[in-house]
Amino acid sequence: MLKIRLQRIGKRGQAYFKVVVTEHTQKPKGKYLELLGSYDPHKNEINVDAEKVKHWLDQGAQMSETANNLLVGKGVIEGKKVQVWKPKKKDSPAGGSETPAQTQASTEKKSEPKEETKEEAKEESAPEEQAPVAADVPATS
Repeated sequence: MLKIRLQRIGKRGQAYFKVVVTEHTQKPKGKYLELLGSYDPHKNEINVDAEKVKHWLDQGAQMSETANNLLVGKGVIEGKKVQVWKPKKKDSPAGGSETPAQTQASTEKKSEPKEETKEEAKEESAPEEQAPVAADVPATS
């Protein structure tokens, strides 16, 4: 599957991007089929050949979310922007969808078996200690 995506160039702290058509399995800095343009985020300037972009879209190429939002925002292509990432929910505790009462109940249920096993372990270890003591005492008959 062909993708229209951004390919980062430039040194550290000075990012520039090429807008390229590439196979989706290629590495991000790998070979590309065609260079469609460039994007300078520092100047907020994009130079893209709109005819080439439309040609590749007609050929069945898919756009990455970031490239789509960039080209839609600059008016190169028409369409809606796509949400690239989903914000984390701050209201829910620790990534769970349970209410606080449910989380407390689940922690109480988890802690109960642990206490039982400790008590059982103490009861089991006590008879074992008594048995060798009884065996050490010589039998009187």
